[in-house]
Amino acid sequence: MSHSAPPPDIPDVPEAEVAERAAKTTTPAVLHTADLRPFMASFPSGVSVVTTLDADGRPHGLTCSSLASVALAPPTLVVCIRTASPTLDVLLRQGQFALNLLHEEARPTSDLFASGDPERFERVEWRLPLGASGPHLVSSTHAVTDCAVVKTTSFGDHTAVFAEARRITVRPSPRPLLYGLRRYAKWSAAASAPQPAAVPLPLRGLSAEGAAHVSG
Repeated sequence: MSHSAPPPDIPDVPEAEVAERAAKTTTPAVLHTADLRPFMASFPSGVSVVTTLDADGRPHGLTCSSLASVALAPPTLVVCIRTASPTLDVLLRQGQFALNLLHEEARPTSDLFASGDPERFERVEWRLPLGASGPHLVSSTHAVTDCAVVKTTSFGDHTAVFAEARRITVRPSPRPLLYGLRRYAKWSAAASAPQPAAVPLPLRGLSAEGAAHVSG
């Protein structure tokens, strides 16, 4: 197999010499950091509360909007939680948690569990069904899943918790609570808005394969 020659401004240096030069380099790398919060605020999502129990049966929980599905078989999802969170510590020790998806009238519950109020479980209705992985916030949710932790990955100031859904309860006609641009919204209001007319995509400049994909 033939290889093209390197560009004239990049000398052809043996790999061992490259490694030696890198080891001797003391100039720190310049890192350009960005505040990700405004960007992610522009991506509205549902709102959930992660709940678990410690070894003494005391409930712990926090509001979480950073979650996603990972796989359907096995049914796996991921939630991202601040690494310093006391709830995360309990969750990892116990290896399980409940994920409560809040309905559109449950903004007070979202605010309560985001506040860190030590008496938050005294101020909201919850139950612990047989076999539950954590408290179910029955009056605030439209869906709950009981999860078992299968893997964790820490990165920066957060930890991604991958978990398998063991049992799922979904209420008929769910109406989720939405959050984006640092504001709450109701699913019923968003769903009742007139749908915009479909705008056909321009096909100019597309390859035959791209045009076939757009047209279905």
